[in-house]
Amino acid sequence: MPLMSLPIRRALISVSDKTGAVDFGRELAAAGVQILSTGGTAALLTTAGLDVLEVARYTGDPEMLDGRVKTLHPKVHGGILARRDRPDHLEALAQAGGQPIDLVAVNLYPFEATVARADCVFEDAIENIDIGGPAMIRAAAKNHDGVVILTDPLDYPLIVDEMTRTGGVSAQTRFRLACKAFAHTAAYDGAIANYLSSLAADGSRRAYPDTLTLQFAKVQDLRYGENPHQSAALYRENRAPAGLLVDAHQLQGKELSYNNLADADAAWSCACVLPVPSCVIVKHANPCGVAMAATTLEAYSRAFATDPDSAFGGIIAFNAPVDGATASAVACRFVEVVIAPAFDEAARTIFAKKANVRLLTLPADATATQRDMKRIGGGLLVQEADAHRLGAEDLSVVTQIAPTSSQVEDLLFAWRVAQFVKSNAIVFAAEGRTLGIGAGQMSRVDSARMATIKARAAGLALEGSVVASDAFFPFPDGLEVVLESGASAVIQPGGSVRDESVIATANARGTSMVFTGVRHFRH
Repeated sequence: MPLMSLPIRRALISVSDKTGAVDFGRELAAAGVQILSTGGTAALLTTAGLDVLEVARYTGDPEMLDGRVKTLHPKVHGGILARRDRPDHLEALAQAGGQPIDLVAVNLYPFEATVARADCVFEDAIENIDIGGPAMIRAAAKNHDGVVILTDPLDYPLIVDEMTRTGGVSAQTRFRLACKAFAHTAAYDGAIANYLSSLAADGSRRAYPDTLTLQFAKVQDLRYGENPHQSAALYRENRAPAGLLVDAHQLQGKELSYNNLADADAAWSCACVLPVPSCVIVKHANPCGVAMAATTLEAYSRAFATDPDSAFGGIIAFNAPVDGATASAVACRFVEVVIAPAFDEAARTIFAKKANVRLLTLPADATATQRDMKRIGGGLLVQEADAHRLGAEDLSVVTQIAPTSSQVEDLLFAWRVAQFVKSNAIVFAAEGRTLGIGAGQMSRVDSARMATIKARAAGLALEGSVVASDAFFPFPDGLEVVLESGASAVIQPGGSVRDESVIATANARGTSMVFTGVRHFRH
């Protein structure tokens, strides 16, 4: 039976990350705990005035091989692995001259930080593969019935508090820390495998390793998945940079659902590539209205006008703080989630009356490029994130008439929005706002028709507007639809075998068209 509460008499501290080690050592010493330590950690604790027994003195064997072998010793591992409920284990440990070690505080050589450096060479990476540390962590975690394992400095105060309150560490805490320890060593070994299997024969690193090991920590269980009959949970990638949607702070509202999170990510991703202030309204992973303006209120009003029907129950993202006037306009309609860098006091007061509306905050400059991943049957598709940003200087005018400077601004705006619309994507825009969006149709001409229908249903005129297409027009028919609807300028990647006939159609209509040389499929 596991010990319900484990008193700590002897601790081994050997840490690469020495954050909090001195304060933790002092607390242990004050509780009468004997401290074993190694190398730099022992020197640090001794300098701080703590009485430390170096592992080399404890084992009777000095470190060897330039420190590669320090703790790989029967007295150390016997002290960690001996079962407290087995007299024969304790007797064997005593005969070897060892004593039980009740707490192990270990973290590992900074392998990931080392290989992340641009100047990292293979020899540096190899020397930062920890051997003794993972062995002690695994040993202590395996024997958590009788040993506390600490791999995270943030847990030091929690252990001190529990020892102070109860005189020991509970079985529940020991088990939780053991789980955390095995996750820690798994991530560490995964990072090593990722690095080594990314090396080419000439020593250069490939973008995609032969073995890809990922680790995610559960943030929360969700009520259900895309549909009520599907279970779901939210996980955070352990190596993901801070500040992404998974780190958003929820100020109020019901628990976020699977679909809320997916749509919020789509809305926020789009908002973050637009000028400030802008507003993006998303429904079923597609923008249904996007606008930039002088204020968040104006941006919201213009975005909402694109497709009021689809905006019902939508997800709204602002890339600027939301004020009371904007909150009043949003709160009078049914909305699921509002995400912004901040909400002022007036906005908070207004939204508080809508208790079910989820408010999320996230810094607008906290986006980071990640790899995109998509599950397929039995496998995983991994790609570089689509972070391509287009400027006016990147456009190639292919028609007899060039777009005006104001048209170029609108073309770039429509192009940025089209990147976040499911393919095939067609986006009508004018004066920094969307007018009609066609998404996810099986043919581009159908997306063009859909965008036109949406604009007309919302009572929006398309004469003089611009159009963005996320991929080339394979035939002139899709272009003819948008031109007949009133578009006066078009942005598209180009690259079709029928580009010449498409360009000829634009010239015959007196329309300007620019090619980007880049497409933005979004499946």
